[in-house]
Amino acid sequence: MTATVADSSHGIFSRLYNGETAFDFVGHRRRWFALSGTIILVGLLALGIKGLNFGIDFKGGTSWELPAKGVTVSEARSAVAGAGVKEATVQTLKGANGTDIRVEAKVPPVDQAKVTAALARLTHQSENEVAVNSVGPTWGHEITHKALVALAAFFVAVGVFITFRFQAKMAFAALVAVFHDILITIGVYAIFGFDVTPNTVIALLTILGYSLYDTVVVFDKVDENTRGLAASGRMTYSDTVNLSMNQVLMRSINTSLVALLPILSVLLIGDLFLGATTLKEFGLALFVGLLSGAYSSIFIAAPILAVLKEREPRYATIRQRLESRGTAAA
Repeated sequence: MTATVADSSHGIFSRLYNGETAFDFVGHRRRWFALSGTIILVGLLALGIKGLNFGIDFKGGTSWELPAKGVTVSEARSAVAGAGVKEATVQTLKGANGTDIRVEAKVPPVDQAKVTAALARLTHQSENEVAVNSVGPTWGHEITHKALVALAAFFVAVGVFITFRFQAKMAFAALVAVFHDILITIGVYAIFGFDVTPNTVIALLTILGYSLYDTVVVFDKVDENTRGLAASGRMTYSDTVNLSMNQVLMRSINTSLVALLPILSVLLIGDLFLGATTLKEFGLALFVGLLSGAYSSIFIAAPILAVLKEREPRYATIRQRLESRGTAAA
């Protein structure tokens, strides 16, 4: 009995490795769309209720950072409140020489010195040991504006490239998948209250490039099979997409794992053991986005393309003819 199970398992992995599986990606598209829709809806609700937790680089404000010297977050928050700042974000960071305290708040210049003095007294240090960094709201607006411009330029460039390299419907499906990844990432950040920093924006743009790469690989295979099998009228467009997806499935899994494992290592080792907060801010967005991108290229972009192409008279006629013979897939 054990040998039979092992042989069966080996057969599945062997077929997966050789692109010989027969998963019906297009036929189960409603499941994939429902799953994505649910996650996006929950994320949008969290975004509407809680909003995003923007760092001071976006909303403007002042940050104070100094060695904790055994001081807890609650003690630091009380000291800052005593200095007249009631709403402040206080957290501990693992620095190179131990644990640090970071305080972020939007306060007028007159209160910045009070907070610096209160933190120095609390930790029994000189005020010179408190690192103070102020960012004006204008700087935050500039970052936001540039990020939106970069995002718009990315969408235009993607649409133009895929339209000329493949076709407009592939461009539309790819853009929907990319937009899906953006919404998923933003939703996760809204749900869990993760900090949104310039590193997050950089990671987001990196995510979109990776998601597009995986989608183009899939579409290239679909385009190749369309010129061969689908052109002969022996397969529907959905069948061709399913065949192409199964042929590149192992490649998509491998590239996704190769990309995700180093990022997971950065998050676990870099943040938990080395205290590299900047790596955490960058790696977290990358991990969420790359995971969503790997999913969307397989379960969102390809099925959407199949739905759009099946409506064309040519492929609708092929489906009707194959269905009349009883050879078309459901």
